[in-house]
Amino acid sequence: MQKLLINKRAYFDYEFKQIFLAGIVLSGSEVKSLRLKNGSLRGSFVKIINQEAILLNVQISPYKFSSNVDYDSKRTRKLLLRKKEIYKFSNDLDKKGYSLIPLAFILKNKLIKMEIGLGKGRKIYQKKSLLKQRDLKREMERELKNR
Repeated sequence: MQKLLINKRAYFDYEFKQIFLAGIVLSGSEVKSLRLKNGSLRGSFVKIINQEAILLNVQISPYKFSSNVDYDSKRTRKLLLRKKEIYKFSNDLDKKGYSLIPLAFILKNKLIKMEIGLGKGRKIYQKKSLLKQRDLKREMERELKNR
């Protein structure tokens, strides 16, 4: 499994309860563009509409050798999930504060998959304490390395 694009900001902004792998409906030029790692997951999210998981606000840059002139880089895309998973997600999304966030595009056996996480947003004080813990850990590692 090779990660093509990663949403690093999501790991900082959310605390994830579960992480799932889902298929995604893409056109041929989008697949080629993702293999070249052209795109962004910043500000993207997943909504469940009419018992279907829809990926919104993901930018996949146009493939430069494509003949498709009227390409919309932020179009909505359908995620391929089982009905059980969709029902489970819709029940969890009804709870206060939970949301579905795309974490990464993954290349698995020549297929492109989407890693999505069910998470709850972190508060500002939680983010600050996380940064403080990282800094302390980094300083400890430097001191151990210098000895």
